[in-house]
Amino acid sequence: MGSQGGTLSRSGLRGRERELGELREVIASVPRTGGGALALIQGEPGIGKSTLLAEAVAGSRTAGFWVGLGKADELHHIVPLSSLASCVLHGDEPLLSGDALTDLARHHDQRIWLLERLAEAIEARAARGPVLIALDDVQWADPLSRFALTQLPVRLRTSPVLWLLTGRLEPAGPAEEIVAAAAPELRTVTVRLAPLTGEAIGQLAGDTLGTAVDERVRGLLNGAGGNPFLAVEMLAGLRTAGAGGGPVHPGLVVGVRGRLKSLRPATLRFLQMGAVLGRGFGFTQAAALCGRAPTELIAALEEAVRAGLLDDDGEQLVFRHDLLRQAVYVDIPPSARKALHREAARHLAAAGHQPIDTVPHILKGALPGDEEAVTLLRRAAEDVLPVTPGLAADLMTRALELVPPAGQSAFAVGERAIVCQTRAGRNREALATGDRLLALRPPPEVFGRLQAALGGTLWNMDLADELRRRADTALAVAGAAPEVAARLAALRALALSRGPDLVAAREAGEGALRDAVRTGDREAHVLALSGLGEIALNAGENAAALGHFAALSAVDPAYLPEEIVAHQHLDDFASGERLLLRAADDAASPRQAMLLWAQGQQHLGLGRLDDAEADLATMERLEEDLRTPVQQVNSRVIRSRIALLRGEREAARGHLAAAREGLAAKPNPGNTAAVRFLEAVVADADGDTALAVDRIRQVQENGPFMRWRLLRTWVDSAVRIALRGTDRSLAEDLAAQARDHAARNPAVPTAAGVAAQATGLVRGDAALLEHAVELLGAGPRPLVRAAALADLGRARPAAGGTAAPLTEARALYTASGAHAAAAQLRRDRRAGDTGGPRTVVGRPVQGWEALTASEKKVARLIAEGHTNRSAADRLVVSPHTINTHLTSAFRKLSVNSRVQLAHVVMALRED
Repeated sequence: MGSQGGTLSRSGLRGRERELGELREVIASVPRTGGGALALIQGEPGIGKSTLLAEAVAGSRTAGFWVGLGKADELHHIVPLSSLASCVLHGDEPLLSGDALTDLARHHDQRIWLLERLAEAIEARAARGPVLIALDDVQWADPLSRFALTQLPVRLRTSPVLWLLTGRLEPAGPAEEIVAAAAPELRTVTVRLAPLTGEAIGQLAGDTLGTAVDERVRGLLNGAGGNPFLAVEMLAGLRTAGAGGGPVHPGLVVGVRGRLKSLRPATLRFLQMGAVLGRGFGFTQAAALCGRAPTELIAALEEAVRAGLLDDDGEQLVFRHDLLRQAVYVDIPPSARKALHREAARHLAAAGHQPIDTVPHILKGALPGDEEAVTLLRRAAEDVLPVTPGLAADLMTRALELVPPAGQSAFAVGERAIVCQTRAGRNREALATGDRLLALRPPPEVFGRLQAALGGTLWNMDLADELRRRADTALAVAGAAPEVAARLAALRALALSRGPDLVAAREAGEGALRDAVRTGDREAHVLALSGLGEIALNAGENAAALGHFAALSAVDPAYLPEEIVAHQHLDDFASGERLLLRAADDAASPRQAMLLWAQGQQHLGLGRLDDAEADLATMERLEEDLRTPVQQVNSRVIRSRIALLRGEREAARGHLAAAREGLAAKPNPGNTAAVRFLEAVVADADGDTALAVDRIRQVQENGPFMRWRLLRTWVDSAVRIALRGTDRSLAEDLAAQARDHAARNPAVPTAAGVAAQATGLVRGDAALLEHAVELLGAGPRPLVRAAALADLGRARPAAGGTAAPLTEARALYTASGAHAAAAQLRRDRRAGDTGGPRTVVGRPVQGWEALTASEKKVARLIAEGHTNRSAADRLVVSPHTINTHLTSAFRKLSVNSRVQLAHVVMALRED
């Protein structure tokens, strides 16, 4: 921090010895431990945050850190990733080139993928030495940078990376959000800067003036309230006044406005134009706002720099402090500020800047009826929609406010606003927007477009009946464009997939598909195929579902996960594996969370419980990060069953509680049936047979189509529960359902085997159970076959058979990691199954043997020096899954860094 006629240098740290000591200790801890940390310097404007940050940066460089230093800007806080990009592009040795960042931007519609690329760049640099990522004024960070800062510190916690941020106490939110996200996983420190003491302010004054401070100056400095920046500006004003022989101006804050008053009018005008443009601005842009040629303003620029108000780095001009810009800015009359911002937007657009660059000025300067502003907002919203849908929704909402309600463009703008609000997860807001526009009685074609735009909104809100009603109404109104009618027909079929008449739903879907193909509308094509796939799944017709989802993924590769899962339903895990490998080769594959869901289903079906658990946990985290809770409930149901197979009873109950929370948020039929089924399984494990039977009965009554989706491979558990509860009619109904499912899927070994198993259980027929084992032996699912073997083993002693099936079942359970199920069979062989509460067993919770097989593989690779990406490539999994395994391994081994992990692995090898 400097002032006219001198600099503060290290004197700017007067009174900050304790805070500087805290930061030095955090800096030293990163290379010492090899793990990450995050520090936040917080305080009011001018309190010395940037000065302390600069000292910490200098100390880090001395300690051997690579440093990336950036600053967020209040007026330019919208451009996606602009704040964090300044750190990685302008470091000691840029982590990424400008071209590389541009290439990343081409994939910015996949936020998780983009952040993973940034993480890899930082992680690779951290492998060569500690890294400091420092961002000043985080309260102004753009939305994508804020999102990144809530993710990357945790993602990189095992590497020596220090995140150092400064932020104001107001506006609250961004800084606290970032610290809260990091706190559970890595060391966080918040350094709050209080006002300086009178003694420290006095020392600061002596440093600045170079002379002893008299009582008149001390009295003046009392007005600074312990704020060092204001104190220095007052002192600078005092110097200026002393040189001119006049009194110190009482405003400014005494000094700043005093200095501004001494400037020539042309210089003050130039500074005001710069203040409108932002803390950093281009010389030619400010000249354009002044209506002057740049050559005519060179003298003004020189005076502003001499006065210590601006710095010139050769590329742009920068106000030395936000408070200086604000002091200039607030003296511009409000009406003039609004007009100047609008003019600034016009100049930027004319100069070829991206629409998003004009947005901050449009938001401050546009008035209703400004069609050019509406156009720029729409273009900017489309640009940022894939990466920051919330920002896109805000921009389109503002654009809609600028459009006169009676104007025809209101409907087109409103339609895009609905799409953006829906993509942002603001479904109620989108529905309200649509209904306001519909209340204006738009023309028939517009009516259809609005109802089609609301289709995704209503589907997300689980309002299938309302979606069908609106689609029917819109289709009944003549005048809709053919492609819009095709979309409405596809949405209607999708809604009917949740109804009782799946034959009618299929007919509607096939008609919608024909319309989509005829019109060539891609959106209608995707909706129709998606609806037909859903209908086939709900009807238990898995081959038909695969056909639709394969066609869907050919039209839109984003739907590859649905095709993979459809192959799994047909026991075709080889094709599932092939498609998963193809997705892994495409590093920028969309819908990473759904790919993890498909990967988790693959591992689960093949009996790899540890890997399935890791994939599902990772998927849940990604969905939470992106606020797209699609599979949260289903994932928790599966993880709870995995926990029971392992003997982790408390974990199973925890997953059940989370599934119930998810159901409360999304109470659709599928989630309801899944949670009721899980409640039955947990109740059965606890010995509460009556409750378990009640919940199974609710699943059966919930909706016929849910039987095919939920009980495909789990019907045997439901049958056993019904039999234990002496509800034979329920057991027979379940067995009949399994046989019906097998008839609908004649080429699927699992379907035939499960049907024979369920029927054998109901009839007590050991021969039929033995046939079930044979059928399942031709399938790929070891856990399903183990359950059938266990049933056969329990039935054979009564028929004079051997215990060989129990032995084989135990082996399959043990190989899959289902240790509690294996132990139960050992007890069953000795004492028989009483149907009471099971005794749980499990692996150790701490130490190397607590790690799963996959966690051990990952730990060894990381200890050898692999990055998350290279370890993922070696194991052919997602880097996100590697991160999940690594997090678990660190917790179980009580280590905090890759260095410590390497020591543990090395010690094991030496033993």
